[in-house]
Amino acid sequence: IGMLAGPSPLQLGPAGFANPVLEAQDVMDCRAAYLADPFMLKAAGQWHIVFEVLNLDSTKGEIGWATSEDAKTWTYRQIVLAESFHLSYPYLFEWNHEFYMIPESTGAGTLRLYKAFEFPVRWSLVGILLRGYFADPSIVRHNGKWWLFAETASGGQCNTLRLYWADDLLGPWQEHPRSPLIAGDPHIAQPAGRIVPVDGCLMRFAQDCYPDYGTAVRAFAISELTPTGY
Repeated sequence: IGMLAGPSPLQLGPAGFANPVLEAQDVMDCRAAYLADPFMLKAAGQWHIVFEVLNLDSTKGEIGWATSEDAKTWTYRQIVLAESFHLSYPYLFEWNHEFYMIPESTGAGTLRLYKAFEFPVRWSLVGILLRGYFADPSIVRHNGKWWLFAETASGGQCNTLRLYWADDLLGPWQEHPRSPLIAGDPHIAQPAGRIVPVDGCLMRFAQDCYPDYGTAVRAFAISELTPTGY
């Protein structure tokens, strides 16, 4: 895992310290092949990262955790979530002073919401939001509603982006009438991290997955986001 820095998500460069900040060899509680999909959050004055750890023994992705006082020097702590199926892309967020995570869980055939009952070491499943194949699910709260973007073309095609919305975090969730937002384009469909406000509008990030997965990251401004318009 490496880090860049800059005045905005659209202006990033070297952060002034050595990369990577975390490597597979830093993992102490399992034999790790690689680390991926980091999500960072600050709580009680400390920085936290959760990320995928590919466990060589279970051959599945599990969710690891590391901390930092300055967001520069990181200390690996432990695996905080493991299931009988592969987990990745642990989309971590805070809502109403509680911490939640939506990891990718395509192997389970469900989109799963976890809540921290002891942040960040003890997580429990609190809801199945949707059923089906949802890769890199990315959620954001906007104008009093919840919005969820996910890539839905199974088989590694990475070319279809769908949008869902709900009034309540636990649902019911429904597909947006403009969904799929993108079909047949592996350059701009696969989500690539947290959706954030930039210059007065929401910005979504997408992985360019052609000719190879994760070739680049692109940014797209969302100029309209309502239950009927996108």
